[in-house]
Amino acid sequence: MTGDADDIIALRAALAAAEAQIAHLKHIIARMRQDRFGASSERGRRLLAQLELELEDLETTLAEDAPENATDPAVRATAPRSNRGRQPLRADLPRERVVIPTPTHCPCCGGDRLSKLGESITETLEVIPRQFKAIQTVREKFTCRDCESITQPPAPFHPIARGRAGPWLLSTILCDKFLQHLPLNRQSGAFAREGIDLDTSTLADWVGACTATLAPLTALIRAHVLAAQRLHADDTTVPVLAKGRTVTGRLWNYVRDDHPFGGTAPPAVWFRYSRDRKGEHPTDHLAGWTGIVQSDAYAGYNTLAKPGRQPAPVISAGCWAHGRRGLFKIAERDKAPLAIEAVRRIDAIFEAERAINGTSAEHRLAVRQTDIVPLVDELFDWMRECCRRMSTKNPVTQAMKYFLRRADTFTRFLIDGRICLTNNAAERALRGVALGRRAWLFAGSDRGGERAAAMYSLIVTAKLNDVDPQAWLADVMARINDIPNPRLHELLPWHWKAPHHDHNTIAA
Repeated sequence: MTGDADDIIALRAALAAAEAQIAHLKHIIARMRQDRFGASSERGRRLLAQLELELEDLETTLAEDAPENATDPAVRATAPRSNRGRQPLRADLPRERVVIPTPTHCPCCGGDRLSKLGESITETLEVIPRQFKAIQTVREKFTCRDCESITQPPAPFHPIARGRAGPWLLSTILCDKFLQHLPLNRQSGAFAREGIDLDTSTLADWVGACTATLAPLTALIRAHVLAAQRLHADDTTVPVLAKGRTVTGRLWNYVRDDHPFGGTAPPAVWFRYSRDRKGEHPTDHLAGWTGIVQSDAYAGYNTLAKPGRQPAPVISAGCWAHGRRGLFKIAERDKAPLAIEAVRRIDAIFEAERAINGTSAEHRLAVRQTDIVPLVDELFDWMRECCRRMSTKNPVTQAMKYFLRRADTFTRFLIDGRICLTNNAAERALRGVALGRRAWLFAGSDRGGERAAAMYSLIVTAKLNDVDPQAWLADVMARINDIPNPRLHELLPWHWKAPHHDHNTIAA
């Protein structure tokens, strides 16, 4: 027994070490998720994904090696009962009561005079496989015995003109494609495994019909976004299939988010697609609009700020996260003292900004003038002095000149409380696209890119307003053809309320 006891002690020590490592990883991941002003967003996302994968693997190993899962009964018998991290199941879930048959005689004395003392309930979470049903809409015909006319109720509207797909099925297909990044051919295969024959062509037809049906809402989101005084702008690559080869298209996004300066307008994002990255595209997208554009240093936005533009030149504001990124990479890779010092000074500005995020534009401006202007002035003076003493080819010099060449756009936030320090809102809105690229590989055509832009406008806007895109799209598809145009705005995510569904208790 001594050997078994030693093995159990060693196993418990190993499990304790694994639990400590898991707790440490969870702490790091939580900090990274909360850190809105961290390092490069691309690098940060990769690191976060790696840490989450490591955490998943550690927790799986911990469960596999736990004493209660051991094959040796002696080890299993010594396992302490653990409810680590277990939370009670939601109260509104349907319950199915399964009562284990009780003995009719006492197992101790054999007597049959048993009376119920109480009961112990153990709840287990289970899933019911996806169910399909055919809904028969019956329109009865009646004939009048007096005039012999025939009467029948009118046919109901369907979510889409072609096909007889229900709204929940359509919203599932749309969200699987654009939110879960599951291409239609894979969806078709999944349906086939469940006994439902829906080929890729049929699904594609439905997606196209849904895009057309939802176009009025996409137009309303565009109008809402372009009514903003300040926009975040960014773009990302989209591989597009063209004549047997793949070309690199672009998805552009324009985000309205007034919350950082205390605005009450709901957030929204409008996506556009283009075959290339020419500067004419943002000029076309924002034709007739004027205000503040926050973006990276892409030269394509410069035309918007040129004197003489009608109705007025836009005001350009820089992204400090982009500027910090270059210095941070050098500090991390080369441990260059000047790069490390530059990052420290920039982080002090970010820290001061955190305290005023979400307050009114007037309050933000007042705090910036008193607390942040000195930090920025000192930073730029210090950078200029450093660049005078270093070679122009030095990577640190080049990273600092990213700021110095654009000092007017980087310091504009100091004179306007509406301007944010970063363009993170636009980058966050593009994350789903970046994830999707790896799954659906490419858009099938330019029209496919345009459809993706329209659907991302709807789905990402729903997410920005803390609305479940699948439930929202299902409800919208069920109602949109019955609502007159003047009331279509009632279907927008920030006006929408989830329909109430009763959860009935099932008793066995």
